[in-house]
Order: sequence, then structure tokens, then C-alpha cells
Amino acid sequence: MEWTSPIWYASYIIVLLGLAGYGSHRLTIVFLYLKHSREHPKPKSLFAELPLVTIQLPVFNEMHVVDRLLAAVSALDYPQDKIQIQLLDDSTDETVEICRLGIQDLKARGFDAEHIHRTDRTGYKAGALENGTHSAKGEYLLILDADFVPNPDLLEKTIHYFTDPNIGMIQTRWGHLNRTFNILTRIQAMFLDGHLELEQTARNRSGRFFTFNGTGGIWRKSCIADAGGWEHDTLTEDMDLSYRAQLKGWRFIFLNEVETPAELPVDMDGFKSQQHRWTKGSIQVCKKVLPAIWKSNVPLFIKMEATAHLTSNFAYLLLICLCFLIYPNQHAQPDFGKFTHYIINIPIFFFSSVSVIVFYLVAQKALRPGSWWKEIPYLPLLLALGIGMSISNAKAVLEALFNHQSGFVRTPKYGIEQSNRQDWKKSSYKAMKTLTPFVELLFGFFFLFVVAEAALKANWSSAILLLPFPVGFFYTSLSSLARMLPTVASQSTSVVNKAL
Repeated sequence: MEWTSPIWYASYIIVLLGLAGYGSHRLTIVFLYLKHSREHPKPKSLFAELPLVTIQLPVFNEMHVVDRLLAAVSALDYPQDKIQIQLLDDSTDETVEICRLGIQDLKARGFDAEHIHRTDRTGYKAGALENGTHSAKGEYLLILDADFVPNPDLLEKTIHYFTDPNIGMIQTRWGHLNRTFNILTRIQAMFLDGHLELEQTARNRSGRFFTFNGTGGIWRKSCIADAGGWEHDTLTEDMDLSYRAQLKGWRFIFLNEVETPAELPVDMDGFKSQQHRWTKGSIQVCKKVLPAIWKSNVPLFIKMEATAHLTSNFAYLLLICLCFLIYPNQHAQPDFGKFTHYIINIPIFFFSSVSVIVFYLVAQKALRPGSWWKEIPYLPLLLALGIGMSISNAKAVLEALFNHQSGFVRTPKYGIEQSNRQDWKKSSYKAMKTLTPFVELLFGFFFLFVVAEAALKANWSSAILLLPFPVGFFYTSLSSLARMLPTVASQSTSVVNKAL
């Protein structure tokens, strides 16, 4: 086996270099964020008369949250005669009646509101938005998903940026209604904070492209039309339209100081389905628009950032490759001497792992200056969850690469805002079941063996560094199995949660 040793090691180093490359990109984002953090955007001027805004609310089987959404929208601090509300309903359950009654109530209160119910879900969310835009009266379209609860001053703080005719979209930062509900929601909040606070701010203020997050933002209707309208050949229609619009010359603004709260998925299956959709959709958009970006005449630094952004989910394929290379490398690593070993491995470890920790710590420090340190204990769990999600997300990447078609799978929402509510488990809404948790469970046992072997050989550094692998795979698998096979796995997952 000695002749294969350099092959295993070379493959291992190549994969780590790939992960380190994406890690170094995170550090670039941190640098850009810190450099531009004080450059707050300001409106060019103020509207002398507030414009008409159409509020589009795409929903599909959202019986637990529709009433909350309509209540929040009706409480917006904006002239009632300047608001049109479109409830874009593709539902197939009792949500349809809830929507009908909700719109009926808004009409009775004097709102210009309509319930647009489709029985044909062609195009899914993109199709619903496209259908609603045809009858939208306003030039500005505020889009809110069903799990969002906008603050009353949302329009007041955003609409005046459109006095600049070159602005095509305004995106606000998502907040988290149920951040402290459980461990999963805490870690998700950290993931999203990193993306929204650091990535979106850094890209926007440094002059790079950034994308609409699908909700919590306002579009200029003429911008959508100029970019070609909503298209539904990808699962992330928001990202697709964003790149097409910016290639047309439209400018976007990200307002990180304007928060729009939303509900995080509280169970692992819901989180997986959401991440699978986002991951697959981003690769679909990558295939669709990246060639056009490189053919355009935008500056090189914009092309490079767009490439890093659109290809970032390929890191999951690298992570899966790493899973298969770790054990062979431990047994077949060439002996170059300790000095060479550290020269090679320390920089790679820094850029592939430490960079992730720095990235999320900076985000927490920016958003929670007085309590950011309380999030430090969750960082190892964040790394573990990222590893545990690698199988599901790598599958999404491969599906996109090989043009495997799948529908828009909604993320179940339960109307959870407080930390002590448990009746959501009785809901009929559940994420789709797959065999992925069983594969994750096998990976968990395999890496438990790898960590145990390293510990028995007193190779403590390897054992500690590899510990997030079994923790992550066991957490994602057992949390899913607890919903699929509650009598078998509930005790196991509770043990894992207590350990975490």
C-alpha cells in the first residue's frame, strides 16, 4: 500500500486547499465588512408624496402563520390608501379558507386587498409572484413570506431609497422570532447572521453584486420587467432575478440596520429541506448566469466575487470527499518530518476552520455587542452541524449538476415565537422523508470509530479535531429519525441534545 500513500495524501491536500480557498473568501468578506461597516447608505431624497406599494404575500399551506402575517401587514405605519395587499395563495388545505376570511376582514377595514388563489402551482413561488405582478397597482412591490412579521416602520425606513431611479431593489436584514427556541434555531440564527450581516453588507457596500433573499425586500416593478421577469427554471428565483437585474445595470441596497423578523425552522427535517432547496437552487443559478457574468463588461472584482458566491456550495462536495480521505490519510500519510507537516497543515487548518469561527464571531459581535461572547459555546456545534449537513447538501449539488428536476418543497412553519411552545409537534405539516438520515447515521458511526482509534493511539490532536464529524452526523441523523421513528429515536436524540 506504500505506493498509494502519496496519492491519498495529495488528494487529501487538494481537497483541504479547496476548502481553505472558500475559507479565505470568508476572511475577505470579513475584511470588506470591517472596511465599509460605517458607510451607511442614505436616500437620495424623500418622496414629496408617498408612492403606492403593492404588498405580495406568497403562501402555500401556511395555516399556522397566515393570520399573524396579515395582522402585521395591516399594522404597517404607511397610509392605508397607499397600500395594495395581494395574498398569493397556492394552498391545497384549510389555509385557503383562512386566507379568504383574512382578506375579507381586511376589506371590511378599508384595505385594498385581494385573495389570488391558484389551483395550478406552475412555477411555484416564482409563478405566484409573476401572476400577482400582472395585476399589481404599485410600482414598488414588498415581498413577505408567510413566516415573516414585519415591523410597523418597515416601509417608512425603506421606500425613500427609491427616489434614486437607478435603485431596483431594497433588502432588509432578517431577524429571528424564535432564536432561542432550541439548539437548532440558535445555530441557524448564527448561520443567517453571518450571511446577512457580513456577506450582504460587505458585498453591497464594496460595490459587488449581492442578491435578494426571497423575502423582506422591496422591488421596483420596472426593474423586474427589465430583467426579464420572474423565471422558474431554478429553485432560487430570487438569486436568479437578482443577478439578471444587476447585469442590466440596476443597483441594489442592503439595509442591515432595518430588521424584518421571521420564524426559523424548529425541526431538523424542515431545516434540511430548506437548505436542500437553497443549495440546489444556487447551483442551478450558477449554471445559468455565471457564463453571462463573465461575458459581461462588469469589473473583474465583481466577476470574481460572483463566482465565489455562486460556487460556494461546491464546498459540500469537497467536504464529502474529505470524509472519505481522512481515514486513509491517517494510515498512509508520507513522513515528511514534523516541520514540513506543520508548514503544510497549519495554514490549511487556519483558512478552512479558523476562518469560519472568525467569520461568525465577527457577525455576532456586530449584532450583539454586549452579549456576543455568549454565542461562543455554540461555535463548535455550528461547525458540527455544517459537517452533518454535508450529505444532504452534497446531494442537492449533484442533483443540480445532473439536472435532476424536483419541486419547490416548502419549509413547514408553525407560528412559533416563544421558547416554551411544544404543540407544533402535533401539526400535520411535516417535511419530506428521505433515506439521508440513515446514511448520516452510518457516517456518524464510522467517524466515531475514527475518533476512538485516534484516541487509543494517543493522537489527541486528531481525535479532538475530528470530533465534530461524529457529533454533526449523529445530530442531523438522530434529529430526523426522531420525527420519522419517534418511539425508536426520541430517546437517542434527547441524549445527544443533553450532551450538546
